[in-house]
Amino acid sequence: MKPLDVIKSPLWLAQLASGAKSFSSNPVIGSPWLNERGLHIARLRTAERMADSRRRRLAHLVDSEDAESYARDGYVMRRNALPADVFARLRRQVEDHEFPAQEMLQGNAVTRFIPITRAMMDTHAELGAFVRGRLFQGLLRYIAAANADPISFVHTVFGEPHRGPRDPQTLFHSDTFHSTAKAWYFLSDVADDGGPLTYVRGSHRMTPARLDWEHKQSMTAHSHANKHHAHGSFRISDDEIRELGYPEPTHIAVPANTLVVADTHGFHARAVSEKPTVRLSLYGSLRRNPFVPWSGLDPFSLPGLRDRQAEIHDAINNWKAKSGATGQPPVGRVKPLDPPQRWS
Repeated sequence: MKPLDVIKSPLWLAQLASGAKSFSSNPVIGSPWLNERGLHIARLRTAERMADSRRRRLAHLVDSEDAESYARDGYVMRRNALPADVFARLRRQVEDHEFPAQEMLQGNAVTRFIPITRAMMDTHAELGAFVRGRLFQGLLRYIAAANADPISFVHTVFGEPHRGPRDPQTLFHSDTFHSTAKAWYFLSDVADDGGPLTYVRGSHRMTPARLDWEHKQSMTAHSHANKHHAHGSFRISDDEIRELGYPEPTHIAVPANTLVVADTHGFHARAVSEKPTVRLSLYGSLRRNPFVPWSGLDPFSLPGLRDRQAEIHDAINNWKAKSGATGQPPVGRVKPLDPPQRWS
């Protein structure tokens, strides 16, 4: 063991009680010896039990039908989330204005992130009302099992199948070992051949077969060739999905004005498309420490911090960009549907 490893050891141990997931950068989490004896499975099962407990206390945030959909499928879909006239105004507010943006290049896809700031929500009434509203907030908080303030972006995904290597998001994967929520409120239609979100229904819950698969992955993940898998976002093949007894993946192809909120602990992917695609949405994400017993006490819900997560993220990202330490460099002010600059 190197001297620096001795210094880091307390941090590695402390991360066991957090959402830390990397098998390659934390030798305790990634230890084949410990995982053979059940470390990863213990974290999985404990996180699931604690999420269930917190979620029961958050049932008032969602309608019973949505809670049933989540329990069964792992995601909730709401078509016609807004009245048509309100939706039209919201879409114009988003599409017709320039905002500071960041872009991430992954394979043959560019994802543009426009942080939804407090100033944006205050200036654009329909945008602010939706992102702050009960439907968007309630589903994210319930599925994530955390009564906390999510981070939100205007989110545009540009796909060009022949431009580069395969987009890694098109491989089925689980984001992490515990429940975490992502939301997409689609401002444009998503066709079945247009790279829709694809989800393996019911894969957000642990079954004996899934636990056995997780156990096997945990013993080799630290040295896996796929960096995402090694960092704890396990990849899974179509054949393995079938072997685990899950149904065939569902393509969530939806019209504009549809909200989809999913537990991305379940297996999901962006479907492969053979044509150029553009997917525009309001995107929200909520992930908190899976091992805390309380459902609230969120620092980002405090006065002065509420609605500012995206601004803080933007400031940190811009600081990292000065040294080239970010995969989402800023690209200046653009409209959400302007051609991506990472391809120019």
